[in-house]
Amino acid sequence: MPAKPAPIKKSAKAAAKEEKPAEPVPEAAPAEAPPAEAPAEAPVAESAPAAEAPAPEGPADEAAPSTNAPAEAAPAPAEAAPVEEPPKPPTPPPPAVPTSAPQNLSVDDVNDSSVTLKWRSPENIGSGLDGYIVEYCKEGSSEWVAANTELTTSNRFVISVLTTGDLLNIRVVAMNAGGRSEPVVLAQPVPVREIMDRPKIRLPRALRSRQVKHVGEQINLVIPFCGKPKPVISWTKDGQPLDTKKVNVRNSEKDSILFIRKAERDDSGSYEMTVKVDSFEDKAALIIQIVDLPGPPSSVKLVDSWGFNAALEWTPPKDSGNTEITGYTIQKADKKTGDWFTVLEHFHRLNATVTDLVMGNVYTFRVFAENKVGKSENTAVTKDSAHIQKTVSAEVVVPCPVGIVYKPPEYKEHDFSEAPKFTAPLNDRAATVGYNTKLLCAVRGSPKPKIEWLKNQMIIGDDPKYRQINNQGVCSLEIRKPSSFDGGVYTCRAKNALGEATVACRLEVKQVAIQEEKDRK
Repeated sequence: MPAKPAPIKKSAKAAAKEEKPAEPVPEAAPAEAPPAEAPAEAPVAESAPAAEAPAPEGPADEAAPSTNAPAEAAPAPAEAAPVEEPPKPPTPPPPAVPTSAPQNLSVDDVNDSSVTLKWRSPENIGSGLDGYIVEYCKEGSSEWVAANTELTTSNRFVISVLTTGDLLNIRVVAMNAGGRSEPVVLAQPVPVREIMDRPKIRLPRALRSRQVKHVGEQINLVIPFCGKPKPVISWTKDGQPLDTKKVNVRNSEKDSILFIRKAERDDSGSYEMTVKVDSFEDKAALIIQIVDLPGPPSSVKLVDSWGFNAALEWTPPKDSGNTEITGYTIQKADKKTGDWFTVLEHFHRLNATVTDLVMGNVYTFRVFAENKVGKSENTAVTKDSAHIQKTVSAEVVVPCPVGIVYKPPEYKEHDFSEAPKFTAPLNDRAATVGYNTKLLCAVRGSPKPKIEWLKNQMIIGDDPKYRQINNQGVCSLEIRKPSSFDGGVYTCRAKNALGEATVACRLEVKQVAIQEEKDRK
């Protein structure tokens, strides 16, 4: 029986391992009397492996099951009573950490009763950010005073109700659950006073040129400026203070408005605005021109009249309407009807000739002056009238007075007849197969010569391959998509009653090199 010793080895080792947890259970032995002998035989089982090698016998095989059974049953009570571990205590939360100091604290604005600050948020906010506390301390004192009773979440704060002339050290602290952060402090104390900015007038581009307005128009000019503290504004006209009865000035913190309800000619001039802060000032000049209709020409007179014409002269108006005269309008009136008709308009000279007058009528003339506003309301009228005399009819024969009679010279009529003559010859040409080409020449002659084109001394005629044009003596022959057979000598022949003339040229039609290679292949 060679297979039985292997289980004995395994059961002996298992019994040795399982006997140790079975020792704490002493109550199991008195319950069962027969198996109590098994522990006494356990040492024999332990020594069995040593005697097993020399001679395994039959009685030993029978003892193995008896010793193995109680050894395997012993661990059962140990598995039924596991030992429980005690619960672990909870992990405590991490301690709250304050933020880093706020960044880039600077002064945004200062006046005589407040200081405006601005800063950036801390780089590291730690356990969060609840807000900021702004504190200040007067120069020479060690007591820091909180400017805000409640935390501010904004990165800008105004410290108000300050005393003019105080010198303040200012700092800002960030707050969170971890407490106060390191403060950020201004490098220099801040004096509580108005910071002076030099005055500057920001004159709009549209106001930098002359302002031209009509009489009766409203004027409303807005001129922005800057300066700190609030500048003192003053206006003058032509170096003199403004007349407040005619011109109104309204000043604000940022601009000044010049207002004239109804402009008059006297309002024209040079206006100057001055902005002054302490000893600094800035000036800007405005030129306002109020224009009106011009007056009539100073005088107008009839210089002469002849045939159906009348010559007039006049002088410029004394009142130009505060702007240049752009022209004149001349009108005529027949004494029979008294109606005025415009003869010339926008006329620039100071003299004019009126034509196409009706014979037998008597005419009076008047002249208007014009400027960019319009025509003058009044006119200058001629004192004298132009009498257009009636002329003698051509059918009435009037005896000529005795004297020298003028005989016009007789001129022989010139004969312009000429035989055809080419003024531009034909030139030899080279053309490419498939590409249109044109031959050109020029001819003159009187009467107009007849043009004929020939190829190799043969008249081309109305062949559709050719297009013949003769325009003002320029003759052209267009050859449409010529082939190699269209080469040769081309002649242009001009003929009229007085003779004929010819010119000729040679046309060579070449093939494209690529086409020649294809043909060879």
